[in-house]
Amino acid sequence: MLRNNNVVFSCFVFYAVLLLLKMYVLAFITGQVRLRKKAFANPEDAMRHGGLQYHRLDPDVERCRRAHRNDMENIFPFLFLGAIYSMTGPSLGTARLHFVAFTAARVLHSVAYLAALPAPTRSLAYVAAQVPCLSMALQIMAAVASYA
Repeated sequence: MLRNNNVVFSCFVFYAVLLLLKMYVLAFITGQVRLRKKAFANPEDAMRHGGLQYHRLDPDVERCRRAHRNDMENIFPFLFLGAIYSMTGPSLGTARLHFVAFTAARVLHSVAYLAALPAPTRSLAYVAAQVPCLSMALQIMAAVASYA
């Protein structure tokens, strides 16, 4: 447990770290696909791995990069919202539900992206992750509205 004894914040930290580890896994997968497909973004990397002909785009590498970029566009706001939300005094059960729902939806989103699952799997996962974020944002606004 963290020193401030805020169990909701400790719960948030657990899921935040899981999400960051998931992002590292996506980065690793992107690098492995790049190496396997010999598709390098920088000429110096291409030269190291066989020549300038490998300084090119590859659809599989680009799919991994898009999945990673989408994570950054969604997980970073969650990290901010979740940290602030944890300070508003929600019940542990309600907070955990928000954190688990977001984490599960983002994992599903990444799997759907990388495996090219049929539509609308990825879109539904995206929306499912937005619901807890919107809920936390509204609860934060309600908690601080009297101070604005």
